[in-house]
Amino acid sequence: MTDKNKLAAQLEAVLFASGDPMSTVKLCEALNVPKNDLSEAVECLDERYSQPESGIELLRLDGAYQLAAKKEYAEGVKNALEIKKSANLSPAAMEVLTIAAYNQPVTKAFVEHVRGVDSSSVVNSLVEKDLLCETGRLNLPGRPVAYKTTDNFLRAFGLSSLDDLPELPERREQMTLDDVMNNEAAEEEK
Repeated sequence: MTDKNKLAAQLEAVLFASGDPMSTVKLCEALNVPKNDLSEAVECLDERYSQPESGIELLRLDGAYQLAAKKEYAEGVKNALEIKKSANLSPAAMEVLTIAAYNQPVTKAFVEHVRGVDSSSVVNSLVEKDLLCETGRLNLPGRPVAYKTTDNFLRAFGLSSLDDLPELPERREQMTLDDVMNNEAAEEEK
């Protein structure tokens, strides 16, 4: 076994045993290798898992790596582990996730200000689903809790990092309330 293949096997074992995403820095420390050697081992695993007979894939999650079952085998994995199918996210939950993803870290007050409605229960529900997590307290009066998206959020939406989020439209491309009112007034005049 070549050194490259041996390092790839060690990386595979560490990622398998961890179960959770591991950062490049932690992996380099654990395996006692420089970043470029780790990159070669990652390439080796990518090649191995790209084969059709492999049921595993290597996920890249915002500077971290994790082993996961390929999507085409998800149903069998769910059945084997008796994982309950999670409910679809409500429009309110999607709004909160969008606000958090593009503005993180955010507070509940910020989310409520943007949405215009109480969002505490939605934020708490997203924390329970491990799509948002507490990231500390802000140095503001009352020391509010700040929230950010999780690696599970990235996985759920098929993103490698937050950089993969679609760009927000330019302000001039968005309709304003005045535009809507003017359009309605023009329609009434017809």
